[in-house]
Amino acid sequence: MSINKVLVVDDSPSELSSIKQIISDAGCMVISASNGKEALDKAKSEHPDMIFMDIIMPEMDGYEATRHLSNDKDTRNIPIVFVSSKSQKADKLWGQMQGGKAYITKPYSSDQIIDQLKAFS
Repeated sequence: MSINKVLVVDDSPSELSSIKQIISDAGCMVISASNGKEALDKAKSEHPDMIFMDIIMPEMDGYEATRHLSNDKDTRNIPIVFVSSKSQKADKLWGQMQGGKAYITKPYSSDQIIDQLKAFS
């Protein structure tokens, strides 16, 4: 599967802009959401090939959104990569248990984002 369309979910406008820029520079179309609830709606309507998901967000956090996406027949096969300032081993393990496929800790490098795009292509 090649990665053409990516959903980026983050409540921080600067983080959202930064990740979107990295991904669009890599040649992918980028859609965005600013919380977990919006991410669910966009994932169902836009059918992205991959999702980069923050964890700490208003309305619905990234863990809960990932749980919903992983349990929905229409979205369960979309790889989700967490991008979070939560850096404890327990955070990463919990993310994996919710259905996350990878975990990047903030601050991240553009190479880390690109490596994940390549890993799921």
